[in-house]
Amino acid sequence: MSILPDEAVFADFRKQCLSMDNWINKYDKDGMQVWVETSASKKSNPVHKIKCKMTIKDVSAATMYDVLHDGQYRKKWDPAMLDSYDIARLSANADVGYYSWLCPKPIKNRDVVSLRSWKVTEDEYIIVNFSVKHPKYPPRSDLVRAISILTGYFIKPIGPNSCTFIYLSQADPKGSLPKWVGNQASQVLAPRVMKSVHKAGQNYPEWKRQNSPDQKPWLYPEQNVLPMMDPAELSIQRADSLENVDESSKKSAQDCEDSS
Repeated sequence: MSILPDEAVFADFRKQCLSMDNWINKYDKDGMQVWVETSASKKSNPVHKIKCKMTIKDVSAATMYDVLHDGQYRKKWDPAMLDSYDIARLSANADVGYYSWLCPKPIKNRDVVSLRSWKVTEDEYIIVNFSVKHPKYPPRSDLVRAISILTGYFIKPIGPNSCTFIYLSQADPKGSLPKWVGNQASQVLAPRVMKSVHKAGQNYPEWKRQNSPDQKPWLYPEQNVLPMMDPAELSIQRADSLENVDESSKKSAQDCEDSS
């Protein structure tokens, strides 16, 4: 069975983005809302799902979609980023990539290797990603390998220069950070990140005009120069197999986090 997302994955993700069942509102201000999931499944998986929705009145859906794909531009607007690059193509609408980010002291910085896939229809844009194991990119000793169980974006035009922008994520920061700390932090950080993405969308057209304006391999696969990789070489990265990554010795959890 292929690891690549099929139509059912995109349909389910879209449904989660648009559904209001089993979500509790945690933030509602300035056209932005944040919810967390409250389903019975949380008993078996304490990592919560968070959903953020932003009504953008001055940037088109197409531009917001480009911003999410453009790795060169991300270096300009993402202040938390340590390193980010695409590793290989998996299909015309899927790739595998690496991303690492700064965490506030004394927490160790995190990284993730994820499979990303996208789908564009006449009036919707969807991007989903989840963590994978790549044989050449194992966890590093200086970073904690985080897990994206499912993360993605759903963008729908409202008008020619406005859109609904939804971010949904179930991710585990791993390491010795208690789950509830990660869950609380993501609720606080989510609105801040959404505002950064919105601002990035406002500034993108001008930046892109000066930086390879015709180069958009996410829209034109023939422009993609990444090496091809067989998706069968990847496997889904399960959270439990990384449980002790930064506690491999018998050090206390505090020692592990302080060792960053």
